[in-house]
Amino acid sequence: MKLLEAKHISHHFDYPLFYDVSLTLHAKESIAVIGKSGSGKSTLLNIFSTLLKPDEGSVHLFGKDVSSMTQAELTRIKRKELGIVFQSHYLFKGFSAFENLEVAAILAEESIDEALLEKLDIKECMPQKVTELSGGQQQRVSIARVLTKKPTIIFADEPTGNLDKETAHVVMDLFFEYLEEREAGMMLVTHDEELAHRCMHVYKLQDKKLLKVK
Repeated sequence: MKLLEAKHISHHFDYPLFYDVSLTLHAKESIAVIGKSGSGKSTLLNIFSTLLKPDEGSVHLFGKDVSSMTQAELTRIKRKELGIVFQSHYLFKGFSAFENLEVAAILAEESIDEALLEKLDIKECMPQKVTELSGGQQQRVSIARVLTKKPTIIFADEPTGNLDKETAHVVMDLFFEYLEEREAGMMLVTHDEELAHRCMHVYKLQDKKLLKVK
Protein backbone atom coordinates (compact mmCIF):
# COMPACT_ATOMS: atom_id res chain seq x y z
CA MET A 1 0.00 0.00 0.00
CA LYS A 2 1.33 3.44 -0.99
CA LEU A 3 1.45 5.79 2.01
CA LEU A 4 3.33 8.75 0.59
CA GLU A 5 4.25 9.87 -2.90
CA ALA A 6 6.28 12.99 -3.61
CA LYS A 7 6.70 14.21 -7.19
CA HIS A 8 9.21 16.73 -8.54
CA ILE A 9 9.72 18.56 -5.23
CA SER A 10 11.90 21.69 -5.35
CA HIS A 11 12.62 24.19 -2.60
CA HIS A 12 14.84 27.11 -1.76
CA PHE A 13 15.35 29.71 0.95
CA ASP A 14 17.91 32.38 0.07
CA TYR A 15 19.56 29.78 -2.13
CA PRO A 16 18.37 26.60 -3.90
CA LEU A 17 18.26 23.60 -1.53
CA PHE A 18 17.17 20.79 -3.85
CA TYR A 19 15.15 20.26 -7.00
CA ASP A 20 13.11 17.61 -8.79
CA VAL A 21 12.94 15.24 -5.82
CA SER A 22 10.58 12.28 -6.26
CA LEU A 23 10.09 9.49 -3.74
CA THR A 24 7.51 6.89 -2.69
CA LEU A 25 6.96 5.24 0.70
CA HIS A 26 4.94 2.04 1.03
CA ALA A 27 3.56 0.23 4.07
CA LYS A 28 6.26 -1.63 6.07
CA GLU A 29 8.99 0.34 4.28
CA SER A 30 11.74 2.35 5.95
CA ILE A 31 13.62 5.09 4.11
CA ALA A 32 16.70 6.92 5.39
CA VAL A 33 17.95 10.23 4.00
CA ILE A 34 21.58 11.15 4.65
CA GLY A 35 23.69 14.10 3.56
CA LYS A 36 25.93 16.79 4.97
CA SER A 37 24.63 19.54 7.26
CA GLY A 38 22.76 22.22 5.33
CA SER A 39 21.92 19.94 2.41
CA GLY A 40 18.19 20.20 3.16
CA LYS A 41 17.43 16.86 4.84
CA SER A 42 15.24 18.32 7.60
CA THR A 43 13.53 20.67 5.15
CA LEU A 44 12.67 17.71 2.93
CA LEU A 45 11.24 15.87 5.93
CA ASN A 46 9.17 18.94 6.85
CA ILE A 47 7.73 19.07 3.33
CA PHE A 48 6.83 15.37 3.33
CA SER A 49 5.20 15.70 6.77
CA THR A 50 3.11 18.74 5.64
CA LEU A 51 4.87 21.21 7.95
CA LEU A 52 6.20 23.12 4.95
CA LYS A 53 4.89 23.72 1.44
CA PRO A 54 7.33 23.03 -1.41
CA ASP A 55 8.09 25.74 -3.97
CA GLU A 56 7.33 23.22 -6.71
CA GLY A 57 5.96 19.70 -6.91
CA SER A 58 3.32 17.75 -5.02
CA VAL A 59 3.01 15.51 -1.98
CA HIS A 60 0.31 12.83 -1.83
CA LEU A 61 -0.57 11.19 1.49
CA PHE A 62 -2.69 8.04 1.42
CA GLY A 63 -3.51 8.71 -2.22
CA LYS A 64 -4.61 12.33 -1.88
CA ASP A 65 -2.77 15.52 -2.84
CA VAL A 66 -1.97 17.46 0.34
CA SER A 67 -2.61 20.78 -1.43
CA SER A 68 -6.22 19.76 -2.14
CA MET A 69 -7.01 18.78 1.46
CA THR A 70 -9.24 20.92 3.63
CA GLN A 71 -7.82 22.25 6.88
CA ALA A 72 -10.00 19.77 8.77
CA GLU A 73 -8.63 16.84 6.73
CA LEU A 74 -5.06 17.97 7.25
CA THR A 75 -5.58 18.43 10.98
CA ARG A 76 -7.05 14.95 11.30
CA ILE A 77 -4.18 13.37 9.37
CA LYS A 78 -1.56 15.20 11.44
CA ARG A 79 -3.27 14.22 14.67
CA LYS A 80 -3.93 10.56 13.88
CA GLU A 81 -1.80 9.37 10.96
CA LEU A 82 1.53 11.22 11.15
CA GLY A 83 4.08 10.92 13.93
CA ILE A 84 7.04 13.30 13.94
CA VAL A 85 10.13 12.80 16.09
CA PHE A 86 11.92 16.14 16.07
CA GLN A 87 15.64 16.67 16.57
CA SER A 88 14.61 19.01 19.41
CA HIS A 89 12.17 17.19 21.66
CA TYR A 90 9.43 19.84 21.95
CA LEU A 91 8.13 18.21 25.10
CA PHE A 92 5.82 20.24 27.34
CA LYS A 93 8.32 21.45 29.94
CA GLY A 94 5.82 22.13 32.72
CA PHE A 95 4.48 18.58 32.45
CA SER A 96 5.74 15.25 33.71
CA ALA A 97 6.92 12.63 31.23
CA PHE A 98 3.66 10.72 31.76
CA GLU A 99 1.54 13.83 31.16
CA ASN A 100 3.35 14.42 27.86
CA LEU A 101 2.35 10.92 26.73
CA GLU A 102 -1.15 11.36 28.10
CA VAL A 103 -1.76 14.45 25.95
CA ALA A 104 -0.70 12.53 22.82
CA ALA A 105 -2.89 9.57 23.78
CA ILE A 106 -5.96 11.74 24.38
CA LEU A 107 -5.58 13.65 21.10
CA ALA A 108 -5.13 10.44 19.11
CA GLU A 109 -7.79 8.57 21.11
CA GLU A 110 -5.27 5.88 22.00
CA SER A 111 -3.93 4.42 25.24
CA ILE A 112 -0.42 4.45 26.71
CA ASP A 113 1.38 1.14 26.15
CA GLU A 114 3.22 0.00 29.30
CA ALA A 115 5.31 -2.45 27.27
CA LEU A 116 6.56 0.44 25.12
CA LEU A 117 7.77 2.30 28.22
CA GLU A 118 9.63 -0.79 29.37
CA LYS A 119 11.28 -1.33 25.98
CA LEU A 120 12.48 2.28 26.01
CA ASP A 121 13.54 1.97 29.67
CA ILE A 122 11.57 5.06 30.75
CA LYS A 123 8.87 3.53 32.94
CA GLU A 124 10.61 4.60 36.14
CA CYS A 125 10.94 8.24 35.08
CA MET A 126 7.30 8.76 34.08
CA PRO A 127 6.40 10.80 37.23
CA GLN A 128 9.34 13.20 36.74
CA LYS A 129 9.10 16.63 35.14
CA VAL A 130 10.72 16.54 31.70
CA THR A 131 13.16 19.26 32.83
CA GLU A 132 14.51 16.79 35.39
CA LEU A 133 15.32 14.19 32.74
CA SER A 134 18.59 13.69 30.90
CA GLY A 135 18.80 14.47 27.18
CA GLY A 136 18.64 10.76 26.37
CA GLN A 137 15.59 10.24 28.57
CA GLN A 138 13.84 13.21 26.96
CA GLN A 139 14.63 11.75 23.54
CA ARG A 140 13.09 8.40 24.50
CA VAL A 141 10.01 10.09 25.99
CA SER A 142 9.64 12.00 22.72
CA ILE A 143 9.81 8.73 20.77
CA ALA A 144 7.27 7.11 23.11
CA ARG A 145 4.96 10.10 22.68
CA VAL A 146 4.99 9.65 18.90
CA LEU A 147 4.46 5.87 19.01
CA THR A 148 1.62 6.32 21.53
CA LYS A 149 -0.31 8.04 18.72
CA LYS A 150 -0.10 4.83 16.63
CA PRO A 151 0.79 6.78 13.47
CA THR A 152 0.76 5.26 9.99
CA ILE A 153 3.84 7.23 8.95
CA ILE A 154 6.76 8.04 11.24
CA PHE A 155 8.95 11.01 10.30
CA ALA A 156 12.12 10.94 12.40
CA ASP A 157 14.71 13.74 12.37
CA GLU A 158 17.90 12.49 14.08
CA PRO A 159 15.81 10.44 16.56
CA THR A 160 18.88 8.84 18.14
CA GLY A 161 21.07 11.96 18.31
CA ASN A 162 21.12 12.05 22.13
CA LEU A 163 21.40 8.29 22.63
CA ASP A 164 24.36 5.98 23.11
CA LYS A 165 25.01 3.46 20.35
CA GLU A 166 23.38 0.49 22.10
CA THR A 167 20.20 2.43 22.93
CA ALA A 168 20.10 3.86 19.41
CA HIS A 169 19.95 0.33 17.99
CA VAL A 170 17.25 -0.64 20.52
CA VAL A 171 15.18 2.33 19.30
CA MET A 172 15.69 1.34 15.66
CA ASP A 173 14.64 -2.24 16.46
CA LEU A 174 11.51 -0.82 18.07
CA PHE A 175 10.73 1.28 14.99
CA PHE A 176 11.16 -1.69 12.62
CA GLU A 177 8.98 -3.89 14.86
CA TYR A 178 6.33 -1.17 14.86
CA LEU A 179 6.37 -0.88 11.05
CA GLU A 180 5.70 -4.60 10.70
CA GLU A 181 2.98 -4.77 13.34
CA ARG A 182 1.09 -1.66 12.22
CA GLU A 183 1.83 -1.84 8.46
CA ALA A 184 3.29 1.64 8.83
CA GLY A 185 6.11 3.42 7.02
CA MET A 186 9.08 5.43 8.27
CA MET A 187 11.22 8.20 6.86
CA LEU A 188 14.41 8.83 8.81
CA VAL A 189 16.87 11.71 8.54
CA THR A 190 20.23 10.99 10.13
CA HIS A 191 23.96 11.68 10.06
CA ASP A 192 24.60 8.13 11.31
CA GLU A 193 25.22 6.09 8.17
CA GLU A 194 25.36 2.82 10.10
CA LEU A 195 21.82 3.37 11.38
CA ALA A 196 20.70 4.66 7.98
CA HIS A 197 21.79 1.45 6.28
CA ARG A 198 19.57 -0.58 8.58
CA CYS A 199 16.65 0.92 6.63
CA MET A 200 15.30 -0.77 3.50
CA HIS A 201 16.18 2.19 1.27
CA VAL A 202 18.85 4.87 1.67
CA TYR A 203 18.96 8.17 -0.21
CA LYS A 204 21.58 10.91 -0.13
CA LEU A 205 20.98 14.63 -0.67
CA GLN A 206 23.96 15.76 -2.67
CA ASP A 207 24.49 18.56 -5.19
CA LYS A 208 20.81 19.59 -4.73
CA LYS A 209 19.59 16.16 -5.85
CA LEU A 210 18.24 13.12 -4.01
CA LEU A 211 20.31 10.12 -5.06
CA LYS A 212 19.51 6.53 -4.14
CA VAL A 213 22.46 4.72 -2.58
CA LYS A 214 20.70 1.55 -1.39
